[in-house]
Amino acid sequence: MHLHILGICGTFMAGIAAIAREAGHRVTGSDANAWPPMSTQLQALGIELLQGYAPEHLQPAPDIVVVGNVVTRGNPAMEYVLDAGLPYVSGPQWLAENVLQGRHVIAVAGTHGKTSTTSLLTWLLESAGLAPGFLVGGVPLNFGVSARLGKGRHFVIEADEYDTAFFDKRSKFVHYHPRTAILNNLEFDHADIFPDLAAIERQFHHLVRTVPRSGRLIVNGADANLARVLAMGCWSGVTRFDIADGWRAEPCGRADGLDRFELIVDGASQGIVSTPLAGAHNRSNTLAAFAAAADVGVPVAVSIAALPSFESVRRRLELRGVVAGVSVYDDFAHHPTAIRVTIAALRSQGGGRIIAVLEPRSNTMRLGHHAEELAHSLDGADAVFVYARPDLQWDAHTALAAVRPPLAVHDHLDALVAALVAQAEPGDRLLVMSNGDFGGVHGRLLDALAGIDRTA
Repeated sequence: MHLHILGICGTFMAGIAAIAREAGHRVTGSDANAWPPMSTQLQALGIELLQGYAPEHLQPAPDIVVVGNVVTRGNPAMEYVLDAGLPYVSGPQWLAENVLQGRHVIAVAGTHGKTSTTSLLTWLLESAGLAPGFLVGGVPLNFGVSARLGKGRHFVIEADEYDTAFFDKRSKFVHYHPRTAILNNLEFDHADIFPDLAAIERQFHHLVRTVPRSGRLIVNGADANLARVLAMGCWSGVTRFDIADGWRAEPCGRADGLDRFELIVDGASQGIVSTPLAGAHNRSNTLAAFAAAADVGVPVAVSIAALPSFESVRRRLELRGVVAGVSVYDDFAHHPTAIRVTIAALRSQGGGRIIAVLEPRSNTMRLGHHAEELAHSLDGADAVFVYARPDLQWDAHTALAAVRPPLAVHDHLDALVAALVAQAEPGDRLLVMSNGDFGGVHGRLLDALAGIDRTA
């Protein structure tokens, strides 16, 4: 079967492409923009990637068109699909009908930590010999790809609350029908599609409604918003973490470059855990992954043994390079909470100054819904540089004036790079945060620090 995917370079749709190709289908796709790591993954898999949304990309007609949620009415390729009467389906529906049927689906939902938790849980199941399938909104370094079919019964999926497609405004995760579901945390986000927090809570409850009575919810017991979700109705078993009478972690400092904590389950110590993942938020992610792995039969001791060899995910505090003693990190953080905990995690590792470099790029950020929170989320850095994109619908210079560390707001990327390089000193850590490619700023910083001029 020939699948053509519209919006193929999104992390989710690129995963669909990888799985379909592994299943033996011919896969092609179109997108307006392409950047690593998804563009390189598609190329490595031999999947034909076409630039733009020309109707000619659909000639001759594929057997099915899989439509990403970035595609809207008015898109030339989509208008051609509708006019020509070509069969089409959303990515989540195609996955549910062609991959997830008959499998034990473990869905990982939450405003923050989905990608890291999904990747870690997959590694725990892999280390236990379960050979799971998976689809992650990033590239787990232990696997090198964002998705695979897997040979085992289990399928681990990052369960996004964003809408499915222009013709299906339900959250993606209602399609997956998980038997085990992690609810990591819940905050307001996606202001372009959700009017308020209550609307997101309702979608999370739709997910809860799909978990069978014999299934299990793994829930952050310290999150009041998730407590409201469960209060709407819950029909499955519940395991809670981050609370005294559930799964919890007691920090024990660092040793040999690893964070350590004591794992306590229902009041009983399970031993000391060593983890390469820094920060309190990653302890929460780890508790959720451990509890979900235990739910499908993985002994806690096996998970503890597997954790030190977990290599994390690209764009999650990923060290992109060190030049002249200056380290450049890449992180996907784009919500005030994620920004705050990411800075704290890097701080917990010791070292020199942290210079936060932020691109407010997400729809919610560009609309200005988190502008006031954003200023305080950056307080843990030693200096802050912000790129005021031309499409921001708020004045970054004014809104971020409350930032406590020294602040520089730049309207042009070249000026931001030049100012950063002028201020950086040996030992500094440049923490670059964006949910996009940030104009390739990571490479530009490393080149500029090395005195390389690529403008010629």
